[in-house]
Amino acid sequence: MLTLTTFRSVPSFAAGYVRDLRVRWALEEAGLPYELRLLDFPDAALPAYRKEQPFSQIPMLQDGELKLFESGAILLHLGQRCPLLLPQDPDARAQVTVWMFAALNSVEPYLANLAVLDAFHAGEDWAAGARPAMEEMALKRLRDLDDWLAGRDWLAGDFSAADILMCSVVRLMDSTDLLQRFDRLRAYQARCMQRPAFKKALADQLALYKQEPAAA
Repeated sequence: MLTLTTFRSVPSFAAGYVRDLRVRWALEEAGLPYELRLLDFPDAALPAYRKEQPFSQIPMLQDGELKLFESGAILLHLGQRCPLLLPQDPDARAQVTVWMFAALNSVEPYLANLAVLDAFHAGEDWAAGARPAMEEMALKRLRDLDDWLAGRDWLAGDFSAADILMCSVVRLMDSTDLLQRFDRLRAYQARCMQRPAFKKALADQLALYKQEPAAA
């Protein structure tokens, strides 16, 4: 049995966006059963957990004796079991891996910076000055993605773990209107989110946080 570690509760604005969703989605695509291990926020900072996850973050996946953190690394591991996530052909696998890294390194930092600013610092004086530059960097990455998707349904051939990661990253812009400028990217995100595995993973995460509301 695979065990996925995530938080027991999160603030309401984070429900549906917690990064364990990426792993849940991949597990659903792969048809792999799993159980949850739930942490309270203070537990993540305890020495016992930091021996497993040194940055006090989630998600973490335990597969037998193997314990993995970082969502990209977890999806690479799950891809060893599921060709849908990671093709067996070496060249196709390399292309998917490239786009997995691109989602996490070339796109996510810029989108996440903007999302964090809007969520936590929107009312601060410095944020008003910083936001235009952050938005322009996010728009550049979204524009690059939109260009790449011309004539493509998915990032690297067929649907793969790269699309799970990239869709999850692009969803960071859900609270903005930036995606409205990019028809291909919006259609791509819709294709990803229409997949039954995504819908199941999202419903399961939302159900958990509905049952376990974050403490005031």
